[in-house]
Amino acid sequence: MDSKYIPLSVPNLKGNELKYVTEAVKTEWVSTAGKYVNDFENKLAEYVDSVGAVSCQNGTLGLHISLIVCGVKRNDEVIVPTLTFIAAVNPVKYINAEPIFMDCDDSLCIDPIKLKQFCEKECEFISEKLINKKTKKHIKAIIVVHIFGNMADMEKILEIAQYYHLNIIEDATEALGTYYTKGKYQDKFAGTLGDVGVYSFNGNKIITTGGGGMIVSNNESLLKIAKHLTTQAKSDELYYTHDMIGYNYRMTNLQAALGLAQLEQLENFVKIKNRNYDIYAKEIQNINGLALFQFREDTRSNKWLYGLICSNEYKMNRDELIKYLASKNIQTRPIWGLIHVQKPYIISQFYKIERAKYYWDRVVNIPCSTNLTNKEIDYIIYCLKL
Repeated sequence: MDSKYIPLSVPNLKGNELKYVTEAVKTEWVSTAGKYVNDFENKLAEYVDSVGAVSCQNGTLGLHISLIVCGVKRNDEVIVPTLTFIAAVNPVKYINAEPIFMDCDDSLCIDPIKLKQFCEKECEFISEKLINKKTKKHIKAIIVVHIFGNMADMEKILEIAQYYHLNIIEDATEALGTYYTKGKYQDKFAGTLGDVGVYSFNGNKIITTGGGGMIVSNNESLLKIAKHLTTQAKSDELYYTHDMIGYNYRMTNLQAALGLAQLEQLENFVKIKNRNYDIYAKEIQNINGLALFQFREDTRSNKWLYGLICSNEYKMNRDELIKYLASKNIQTRPIWGLIHVQKPYIISQFYKIERAKYYWDRVVNIPCSTNLTNKEIDYIIYCLKL
């Protein structure tokens, strides 16, 4: 059996994308001004039920602004996961703060048990500030990443954050459309539980603007500052008066036109992601040594990426499987390299990194695009069974 090349995750542009982008071009509103930017912000805020939204050029810049509006400053510290894409952590260094790397649990998201242990054993709570015993620095915030569209245990994490007066920045760049279906935060979307949340519309995300991001919050004052900072901090737009160091981060009208059309299809994309995941899961459960990464049962996940977990019983290890599937024209990738061992962060503090190492050795992401056909899924499963 042979197959055409099957990519890991590519856009699905079969809605009103061309119509809206063409209209933006015809009206010549192609820069950061234009109706589509405001419309996209409003529609996305409405979708996730947040007070408002502020667009930006990508999710990384959204995290940068989020750290600033949450008051993180030079020499402060921020707790971050080691198992994530490095873009979730780099913004901490943009503002000359320092990351502290935390392990994951079996959700692949930050481990709330170890997080609590670190705060209790490695820190002191003095004058309502969490102080790192090792560095004597103030730990100001936690960046929580919802890996692959799987929601972190926000109930436990929020309890810890509230007790120690820590800001929560949700990196929901992989989790647009994921929400709790049970528990204290039932019906709450990923990205709307912390002080600030960030989404990404990179080309491989569940919806795309080519490149782009969105900041959401239920704190109107934080959103106002975020909007101010992303538009060069003009206090007087006519006379170009600036009262802060601002940034040229706002999304363009062309990007927003694309995003608005994509947002119209988001719920259908989530249904497709879940349907295809179930097809994979039904067959993979019968393959000795392979397991499909499972999502939290108390959520409706967007199931952005599908992760295969290769145990020692499977006939190939992670790297052999990636190479083998590539020979069959199937694109896969390993999970991201753990950040605390990357060159820029080799001297950064980390705490009891164990499960992250286990998953780094074993996880392979397999094709999950919303335009993936049943025939392509059957072919991938056929190759996995060999």
